[in-house]
Amino acid sequence: MLVNYGHIALFLAVAILFTLTTLLLPVTLRLLKVIPDKPNPAKQSTFECGMETIGKTWVQFNFRYYAYALVFLALDVLVVFLYPWAVNLRELGYYGLIGALILISIVVVGYLYAWKKKALEWK
Repeated sequence: MLVNYGHIALFLAVAILFTLTTLLLPVTLRLLKVIPDKPNPAKQSTFECGMETIGKTWVQFNFRYYAYALVFLALDVLVVFLYPWAVNLRELGYYGLIGALILISIVVVGYLYAWKKKALEWK
């Protein structure tokens, strides 16, 4: 029974080792003077796409962008979960169909709520 947990322990050890290596490697290379440390005002300046910024660097985006992104994400998740059901629909039978209809109804209710609140209208 403990053999089954060996794979999990190995995966956890590799994940911790990878995380520590990723975090400590730049620090170690900086201390060993492998990475040069020559600060320069040009290196510290803020730029966008290789060009100097014009105007304020802090711009607040409209919330509607996030609402569109959430609706798009919900529809993507719906497709990801519906694809396996569509492949195995004969094996799943009516229980699979009922589960798919429940998932679709939850997403449709959320979509109708967003539509009613006029979150999908572009101004």
